[in-house]
Amino acid sequence: MEEKTRYSLKDYVNKVLAGTASGIVVGLIANAILGGIFKALIPYGAIFETLTNVVGIMQFITPALIGVLVGMQFKFNAMESVIIGAAAYLGSGAYTVTEAGVQMVGIGDLVNVMLVAGIAAFVTRLLQGRLGSLTLILLPILVGAGVGTVGLLTLPVVSQLTSSIGNLINSFTTLQPLLMAVLISVAFSILIISPISTVAIGIAIGITGLGAGAAAVGVTACAAVLVVGSLRVNQSGTTLAILLGGMKMMMPNLIKYPKIVVPIILNGIVSGVGVYLFNIYGTPQTAGFGIVGLVGPIQAVNMGASLLNTIIAYFVIPFAGGFLIDYLCNKVIHVYEHEIFKFVPSTN
Repeated sequence: MEEKTRYSLKDYVNKVLAGTASGIVVGLIANAILGGIFKALIPYGAIFETLTNVVGIMQFITPALIGVLVGMQFKFNAMESVIIGAAAYLGSGAYTVTEAGVQMVGIGDLVNVMLVAGIAAFVTRLLQGRLGSLTLILLPILVGAGVGTVGLLTLPVVSQLTSSIGNLINSFTTLQPLLMAVLISVAFSILIISPISTVAIGIAIGITGLGAGAAAVGVTACAAVLVVGSLRVNQSGTTLAILLGGMKMMMPNLIKYPKIVVPIILNGIVSGVGVYLFNIYGTPQTAGFGIVGLVGPIQAVNMGASLLNTIIAYFVIPFAGGFLIDYLCNKVIHVYEHEIFKFVPSTN
């Protein structure tokens, strides 16, 4: 019998993060890029309403996609990976059960999804080779339903933790506007590369006005840093995916190279100042998107910012800042080498 590969806790964390990062991109990128466009085109044909619904609903299966891709990280077979995907979805909080039936309510709590996927992977490895001919019957019950139930039990606690982080960020809005804009910009620039959903946080805490604008620009500030760094070491497709909304692809890099937050924080500060200077506003629904699908910039213009000011705040400052800060950190004070931006695909 082939000996199982031994994994440390660090290995588990890195593999779960890698699978989660790719799952989020697969689940959310279609709606992030096309949702706004299709919605605007609805008056020109019924097909665009259908397309809007399709890319919107695709987001709801993100927890299942994450579970499957986490399973692939551990080199499980197709059935085992799908069962882990089922467990992740069942424990995600992406649905609610009412008298009218089961209703999808979002993408769930990504932190809990990661926890459930990790537990499911561990239990699956524990059971490998021990169920014999009953594997097809018992694995869906023990891992899919069993671990999924564990996820439902941990969900309230994990969700409370996530909400507490959101409330802390929202408290920044009581401070002086410039400082508030900088703090929120930095906070969201870090959150977008963490397991926590910036979209979910923005909606959950009801952040609005200048705070929502700072949040969206903060997401952009992180994207700019990752794009600049990725240009040096990754293929063009990876860099494009980051630019189009795949910042969470780089979560494993955050764990492996914590120093990656240095340029992200610095650019978050610079970009936050731009939000204050150019009066960039937003809503809870747009706070976590940044420039993905042009959601943030469009909302800023709709809320009174001029097109020129919006372009400066969302594109000029974050990306110019990204290049300058990267040069400073890499060439001048030698904080890091560009290897910290090297993306590791989830199939490795």
